[in-house]
Amino acid sequence: MPSPLSRRTVLRSVAGSLTLPALSAMMPRKSWAAGAFPDVPARMMVAHFGTGMNLHQFFPTTTGNDCELPQIVRPLEDYRRRMTIISGLQLQHGGGHTGDYSFLTGTEGWTTSGIKGGISADQVVAKSIGQKTRFPSLQFSIRRGTNFGQQGLATLSWSESGIPLAAENDPYVLFNRLFGVEDASQAANRDDNFRRRGSILDYVRDEANQIQRKVGKNDQAKLDEYFSAVREVESQLQRDIDWSNQPKPEPRLNDLGNYSQSLTPDSKEFDYGVYQKLMYDLVALAFQTDSTRVITYNVRRELAGGTYAVHNVSKGFHALTHHNNDPKNLSELAQVDEINMRFWKQFLDRLQSIEQPDGTSLLDHTALAYSSSAGMDHSRDRLPTAIFGGESLGIQHQTHLELDDKTPLARVWHTMADRVGVKVDRLQDSTSPIDELIG
Repeated sequence: MPSPLSRRTVLRSVAGSLTLPALSAMMPRKSWAAGAFPDVPARMMVAHFGTGMNLHQFFPTTTGNDCELPQIVRPLEDYRRRMTIISGLQLQHGGGHTGDYSFLTGTEGWTTSGIKGGISADQVVAKSIGQKTRFPSLQFSIRRGTNFGQQGLATLSWSESGIPLAAENDPYVLFNRLFGVEDASQAANRDDNFRRRGSILDYVRDEANQIQRKVGKNDQAKLDEYFSAVREVESQLQRDIDWSNQPKPEPRLNDLGNYSQSLTPDSKEFDYGVYQKLMYDLVALAFQTDSTRVITYNVRRELAGGTYAVHNVSKGFHALTHHNNDPKNLSELAQVDEINMRFWKQFLDRLQSIEQPDGTSLLDHTALAYSSSAGMDHSRDRLPTAIFGGESLGIQHQTHLELDDKTPLARVWHTMADRVGVKVDRLQDSTSPIDELIG
C-alpha cells in the first residue's frame, strides 16, 4: 500500500505579461469618424472592508439620485450619478468575524465541523473573461498569503476546487510581477521552476492514480476533488509557460509613486496613505495594460482592522466597532471610513482619467464594488455596499437603491458578472441580477 498522500499546494510562479492594449492613437481617423472602435474589454473589481462600518453614516435616509450623502460617502459627491449605494443586503452565512470566508463564495465557510468553501464569484467571472490576459485574476490584500484556517482571511478569492488563492500585499512585488523585466539568469531560473513544478505535478498525479484503484467511495470523492485541484494547477502552469516569453508592457508612471522598493504594513516607516495610492494605482495600471480583467482587493481584513496614523483615532478599528453606542467611538469609526473613502475617490479619479479607444474612460468599462462581510456590530445583514462605474457596460446608477431586507449579497456579484458578459442562471444564492441596475 503506498504511503498516504500529503496535501500539496503548488503556488503559481508569475512572470511575463502582454503587449499594449489598443489605443486611440492606433486607430485611423476614418475609423473614428465611422464609429468603428476596437472592442474595449470589460473589467471587474471587488474591494472588501472587513469588520463593518458605522452604518448611521453610510446609508442615505432617502433613495434616488438626489439623496443627501452622509459622512462616509460624502467624499463621492462628484460621482453620485455614477454610483449606487445598495441597502437591504445580507450574507446568509456571514456575521461574527468569519463572514470573509463566505463573502465571495456564498458557502457556509467557517463552521464548527471545518471550513466549507467553494468557488468565489470573481473566479466564476475569471473563468470566462480572464482567459485572454496574462493573469486571469489578481489578488491584492493588506496581508500576503491566505491566512487560511485563521480568523481574518488575507484573500477573497477561491478556486473552483475551493482552494484559497494567495494574495499579495507588497506593491513592489506586484509591480514587478506585472512589469518587471527578467535578465538571462532569471529567465533560466524561471524555466527550471516550470520543469520542477511539472515534475511535482506528474508525481502527485501518478501516486493518486495508483491509490485510486484501491479506495472506497468516500475516498474516491476526495480523490476526485484532488484531481480537480491538480488540473487547475496544470492549467495555470501551462498558462505561465505560454506567457513567459511574451513582452511586458512599459507603463507610464507619471504621478504614480515609487515602486522601486518594498512597502508593507510591516515596513519600518509605513505610510498608509502612500500605500493605498500605490495599490489603487496598480489596479488601474493592471486594467489599463489589459494584464488582467478581474481583481479582488482585501483593503481591510476581518477582525484585524489595523491602526494607522493617518486615521488619527484613539484605538484600532476593530476596537472601535465594539462601540457600545459611545458617541466618540461611533464618530471615530465613521472618521476612519471617510478617510478610506477619500482614497477610493482618488482611485475613481485615476480610472476616470484613463481614456479608452472609444472616447470613454476606464471607469466606464469597469464594474467596481465596495463592500464588507459585516454590517453594524458584526451583523450579517445591512451590509455596507456600493457599486461604481460600468456605464458603458449597461449599469444604470441610482445613487441609493433600497432593496428588500435580506436580499442576498450575491445578487451584487450576479449583477456585476452579468454586466461584464458572464451570463449564469444562478450565482450562489442569487437567482437573478438586480433588475433596477440593468434596466
